[in-house]
Amino acid sequence: MFGLVVRFTCKDEQSARAFDQLVSETVDKIRTDEPGTLVYAVHKVDGQPLQRMFYELYRDRAAFDAHEEQTHTRRFLGARDELLASVEVDWLDLQTGKGTDG
Repeated sequence: MFGLVVRFTCKDEQSARAFDQLVSETVDKIRTDEPGTLVYAVHKVDGQPLQRMFYELYRDRAAFDAHEEQTHTRRFLGARDELLASVEVDWLDLQTGKGTDG
């Protein structure tokens, strides 16, 4: 399995609302069009109204690469920058866990 955690910090409250709408539209397509995307969880951060955390888990690197090439993902990547103050990505190496077959 292949995964990552991403912390997005929006510029302001208006940007956060627009980011949430963009995310909602994108996740709808991920649910229906990406069988190799096992988990794509979007979280608000308690006490940090401008931050969002994504946890993404893919069947393998090829599934992640396929995700990155999707039209909806490319639209998200192109539209997000004007809404964000920062993006931090941590790549994960799954060791073990429940529901992961690891």
